[in-house]
Amino acid sequence: MLDYAFETEHFDSHFVKMLELLEKRGELDNTIVIVTADNGMPFPRAKGQCYEYSNHMPLAIMWGRGIKNPERDIYDYVSFIDIAPTLLDACGITPEESGMQPAEGKSLLKIFKTRRDGLIEKSRDFVLIGKERHDVGRPEDAGYPVRGIVKGGYLYIINYKLSRWPSGDPETGYLDCDASPVKSIILNMNRIDQSSFYWKLSFGKRSEEELYNVSSDPECMKNLAADPGFNPLKQELRVILLQNLREQEDPRIMGNGDIFDKYPYSSETVRDFYNRYMKGEISRKSAGWVDSTDFEE
Repeated sequence: MLDYAFETEHFDSHFVKMLELLEKRGELDNTIVIVTADNGMPFPRAKGQCYEYSNHMPLAIMWGRGIKNPERDIYDYVSFIDIAPTLLDACGITPEESGMQPAEGKSLLKIFKTRRDGLIEKSRDFVLIGKERHDVGRPEDAGYPVRGIVKGGYLYIINYKLSRWPSGDPETGYLDCDASPVKSIILNMNRIDQSSFYWKLSFGKRSEEELYNVSSDPECMKNLAADPGFNPLKQELRVILLQNLREQEDPRIMGNGDIFDKYPYSSETVRDFYNRYMKGEISRKSAGWVDSTDFEE
């Protein structure tokens, strides 16, 4: 975490210089400044997963001439896919004129131009999340398909391949989670029977449904899906999620989800990692983003 704090300070120092240069040139108020981040820390239950810390990124936008009444509290859900349409809209360029492929996102200009607080666009009261294949480490380079929805302070998740290991297979080092002291401690605590609590949360197999109150439980530690009191909310979120995915013709929902596992993995050096490792054709050093001690016997 200290490394991250240092990197953030380093970025901030350069960012200040950028803003000072724009101001010196008289262009600061006429420039849309967007600051955001990558998807999650490379820790268990973060990067490569579908939890709160996996997908809820920091986002700051400044535009002196374009954002009315700045520093308001806005409750609309927005996404990375909204950035390109926003910039095109701000420049007065239609999607057809841009020469780009059709964008699924929507411009944020309406939010910028109003002075109101709260939920500005009623259609932005939820956001969908999903995962297919993030890293290698399973037989045949198979992924771990997940679909989810965030709405009203809750996160609802459907896991589709319950027999698979969500962070990669143990014998190939849980390759979906980068090496770190945290990972090593969790694995060792489980190996010596000191505690399996964090191992189950981070690397163990999961239930079909997960439900979390991300307002009070952003770490997503308490799964509410089996609580009868949350059944109405769970069913409501499930209906909205599946309805939207059908409208998008998501192969996973339309019965052709296995197509995602058939695409060849991009890097030949680690393609078919699991099978090649089990045959002794490649070594643990081939996975340079994890420690050799991450591999289970």
